[in-house]
Amino acid sequence: MFKENLTLPVPEGLAESAALLGGATERLTDEQARAFVLEQLAGAEVDDKTVCIVIPDGTRSGPHDLMIQAAYDALADRARSITILIALGTHAAMDEPSIAKLLGVPSGSIADRFPKARVLNHDWHNPEAIATLGTVPAEEISRLTHGLLADRAMAVQINKIVAEADVNLVVGPVFPHEVVGFSGGNKYFFPGCSVHDVIDISHWVGALITASDIIGTLGITPVRQLIDTAADMIPGEKLAVTYVATSGEDEDDSILHSVAYGDTRSAWAANAQVASRTHITWLDRPYPRIVSKVPEMYEDLWTGAKGVYKMEPVCADGGEIIVYAPHITQISEMHPGIGEIGYHCIEYFTKQWDTFKDHPWGEIAHSTHVRGLGTYDPETGEEKLRINVTLASQVPPEVCEAYNLGYADPEALDWAEFDADPDTLVIEHAGEILHRLEPQR
Repeated sequence: MFKENLTLPVPEGLAESAALLGGATERLTDEQARAFVLEQLAGAEVDDKTVCIVIPDGTRSGPHDLMIQAAYDALADRARSITILIALGTHAAMDEPSIAKLLGVPSGSIADRFPKARVLNHDWHNPEAIATLGTVPAEEISRLTHGLLADRAMAVQINKIVAEADVNLVVGPVFPHEVVGFSGGNKYFFPGCSVHDVIDISHWVGALITASDIIGTLGITPVRQLIDTAADMIPGEKLAVTYVATSGEDEDDSILHSVAYGDTRSAWAANAQVASRTHITWLDRPYPRIVSKVPEMYEDLWTGAKGVYKMEPVCADGGEIIVYAPHITQISEMHPGIGEIGYHCIEYFTKQWDTFKDHPWGEIAHSTHVRGLGTYDPETGEEKLRINVTLASQVPPEVCEAYNLGYADPEALDWAEFDADPDTLVIEHAGEILHRLEPQR
């Protein structure tokens, strides 16, 4: 079923050119970014059309309020109707105060700032909110994934609002991503506004490649090909405003580097190039111990595990990544099924596939992303993992052990020792900047 040792072809080209303001070494003002968005969207054909603005949820950082408000203002007097749809994927729905903060307005005043729009969470739990666009045959899945997955078709389902809109406008950032290479673009549709089949298959293909190999990979990865193929089935026009921003200790320290506009492929491609320069840190050597200080926008380990993905490539063999997240109280509210399988390397599942094949593939993929590289011997039942992952949170030690994770008391960590140890790397605001070794460049 699975093909090993995949070699990705070098893409001959990306999508047609997008309009791009800024670059990796630039710092844009709010006024520059807003003027760019207004100018670019002035040429969009949205008059008297239904428009769906697809936006990120609270697990992504960036000047979302600036971008969403500018996009809305550019369309409000022209579109027949506007829906602002939060691309949750399978994350928890956002409450009104959290949505208001995302949109940059006081709680209770969303309708005052966006009078022509309705603002909705992607209702992925509700079958009545989902439309089926078609099926990608197993043969095409095999071709798109270069033989990694050869025996399963993919049902393409998406939020009805997206399916029925005349124009879908994605407004969101671009980051290195553990499943697709770089996030953004059509990924806001799949998995952002989709349900399990596309999510499971795309994430599983990424797991077969391994997060270590695919994260931060430019170009059209097999997972990106799956997502783009599914997005081609969306009837309406697909546009995007993408942006790249780096986070500081507070909002005043954050830097907006670039904004792009075009179709969902070209606008993504333009800023993936920028993000490859702003969001990858290259190190000369691996570290035996890494402490990832995970920000509070990641409410559980399902989302906070980006503190592992983005650091695993620079963790030494046999080393440890400590996920410092004293605010986290649970592994995953929305995916309790991860508790049935725990966290393991990819071979643990592929070499026992009959045991796990009916478990949601997206959860298995997440498991392997968190636990990293390793081997599994089905004859002895021995799993050898390349690194150790320790969770320093409010999740108790017995739960960590049950999930195959280490435990540390967040109150007992010795920060003075970490600072004095040249073999310990402490990362602030972990989860956004990918770290890689120079030989991997």
